[in-house]
Amino acid sequence: MKALQYRTVGAPPEVVTVPDPEPGPGQVLLRVTAAGVCHSDIAVMSWPADQLPFPLPLTLGHEGVGTVEALGAGVEGFAVGDPVAVYGPWGCGACSMCAQGKENYCLRAAELDIRPPGLGAPGAIAEYMVVDSPRHLVPLGGLDPVRAAPLTDAGLTPYHAVKRSLPKLVPGSTAVVIGTGGLGHVAIQLLRAMTAARVVALDVTEEKLALARAVGAHETVLSDASAAAAVRELTGGRGAEVVLDFVGAPPTVTSAGAMAGVEGDVTIVGLGGGALPVGFGSPAYEVSVASPYWGTRAELIEVLDLARVGAVDVHVETYALDDAPKAYERLHEGRVEGRAVILPNG
Repeated sequence: MKALQYRTVGAPPEVVTVPDPEPGPGQVLLRVTAAGVCHSDIAVMSWPADQLPFPLPLTLGHEGVGTVEALGAGVEGFAVGDPVAVYGPWGCGACSMCAQGKENYCLRAAELDIRPPGLGAPGAIAEYMVVDSPRHLVPLGGLDPVRAAPLTDAGLTPYHAVKRSLPKLVPGSTAVVIGTGGLGHVAIQLLRAMTAARVVALDVTEEKLALARAVGAHETVLSDASAAAAVRELTGGRGAEVVLDFVGAPPTVTSAGAMAGVEGDVTIVGLGGGALPVGFGSPAYEVSVASPYWGTRAELIEVLDLARVGAVDVHVETYALDDAPKAYERLHEGRVEGRAVILPNG
């Protein structure tokens, strides 16, 4: 089969031919319908060799949707032909966090060398992929697979981030979204669907801010050195109750801390390498700073339910598998509007 692989440290990914996978006991083989392209992949491909936690080559793609092609011995609950989404943050299934459905925070994943597809295990940008357990599959339930694939990360990750701050997103509150790309433009929609907060979106170009307005942002602000002051002005000097940073670079993290109001939440989602120092009086009093990871399987089900009622609609650009390297180039250059999605069997 064809697959997009990261094969050499520092080199761009390549479309290659690899053996067709087969499911072992307890595993499920999918024929991949659609796979999302994420900035996390670019972050991984920028790491030096001594920081890579897994061997190469690696088939990329941690946002996957497909149809069940074959079932390994002992698998129940799914049948050949079923359309499914892949829950990406695989865990051991047995530790105290996994027992709560929080496999994204599995306590033994590193010890047992359990890694997500596309981030250690073979991923979804391929004609076929093996899913390690049927518990990591969620029925699609009639959703468009092309728009559903990004929901497994670009939907689930912001949903988890928004959900943890819901008590603060009351009428009259302000939520700021920094970075309105793949995850951020979904976060705006989630905030509008789940809260009464005023949504302020930040990004570096007017074109990106136009997308933010199109998906529901009440206000837009250019993300520059004056952004924090602009948000303070919009809030009458009070600051935002919740700031969600989907870039995570040092300048945006600094801005996030400066625009958060007293008892606010700053949630750093992006992998831009920024960190926010916390000390007396800085950021504002009782600001909570968190860096969450992905979300739970139950939350993925909730995200898909939101998509079914039309509350979330991912803007996508589609590419054939042979053009997948071009999708990564466009993403790296900041030219993707919404999410790039690969159609391996399209």
